[in-house]
Amino acid sequence: MNKYVLNTESQEFINNNINSNISDLLLKGTAFKNVDTKEIVEQIEAKNKCKDKLPIWFNTTNIYYPNKLNIEQTSSEITANYKANLIEGNTIIDITGGFGVDSYFFSKRFGSVTHCEINQELSKIVKHNYSQLNIENISAIAEDGLTYLKTNKQQFDWVYVDPSRRHDTKGKVFFLNDCLPNVPENLDLLFKHSKNILIKTSPLLDISIGIGELNHVKSIHIVAVNNEVKELLWVLENGFNGGTSIKTVNLKKDADEYFEFILEDEKLTESQYNLPLTYLYEPNSAILKSGGFHSISEKLGLFKLHKHSHLYTSDKLLEQFPGRQLKIESVLPYNKKEIKKIGLQKANITTRNFPETVQQLRKKFSIKDGGDSYLFFTTDANDNKIVIISKKATVQNKYRPV
Repeated sequence: MNKYVLNTESQEFINNNINSNISDLLLKGTAFKNVDTKEIVEQIEAKNKCKDKLPIWFNTTNIYYPNKLNIEQTSSEITANYKANLIEGNTIIDITGGFGVDSYFFSKRFGSVTHCEINQELSKIVKHNYSQLNIENISAIAEDGLTYLKTNKQQFDWVYVDPSRRHDTKGKVFFLNDCLPNVPENLDLLFKHSKNILIKTSPLLDISIGIGELNHVKSIHIVAVNNEVKELLWVLENGFNGGTSIKTVNLKKDADEYFEFILEDEKLTESQYNLPLTYLYEPNSAILKSGGFHSISEKLGLFKLHKHSHLYTSDKLLEQFPGRQLKIESVLPYNKKEIKKIGLQKANITTRNFPETVQQLRKKFSIKDGGDSYLFFTTDANDNKIVIISKKATVQNKYRPV
């Protein structure tokens, strides 16, 4: 951590060039005596990544930024705030502290936060930034979190861990055993220091695999932001042996969407099926990740189009649906001649349980992306390939949690 980066002239240069071309800056160079051009550029790049993701940091003076990779890997403010509001108590330890965004939001809910970060340079940066952010109840410790727990007897209300994938792992589906720290291998140690554990994982982690690797999983939160799943949150309580609650949330600017079900109940539930009726429903990405396809049909009283299509229908509009609500205009058999007849040159296309891709369909029917029409290429309850032509339904009421 180069303290000269925090000089007034350096900070002014960073702020004045926040939108400048990085290649031009590297080519021109800077004339600062104790700060390299590369250091300045790294600060600009990292700060730029915080503009939307971490506005509190971006808008606070004299924040020191680590490598932009640290910013890319950290929680956003919106997801950090969500997870902090799930838990509370007097003490919490974050054993994989990183840039400290999660710990910052934990500090609003806990009397004392311990932030452990094995990278000593990053730990110094975090400690400095907390002082700039006027946070006084976080202890930044430059040490591996597991090592810290092994050498201390302190008890915490909560242990938080955000394991990262090892660099030698390949493929999209991975195990918690493939991450550092290895949580399943160290569960006994974590429970030795707290009854409650909160684990953040990548949305790429398979839920059934994670359930198999862990014990005492009380709930799993699937967190999406603007319909993109960002993280999975695993709440563990020592001794808990009940049904695991799956809680999905899609955090949006206008109104957040929630849906909840019990994992074990999903396996015992069967959907009712029907051909397309008046309205069509497409669940948000958090629900699609959850696998609660029968639960949403039963809880919300909707018909499913097909076992593998994950689209739903009803005669009466369900306004508080966690996803897209559409009014069906017509349903056509998947026939090139019939589809050409409608003469659509622009439409939004989605495929569900259909053999062709969106790109193939656009090319085949010369349909550009956009417009206010939504085409769903799917399979119905009679195993027929169909095209549902629809438009967004008019929803009167704002969404409330289901």
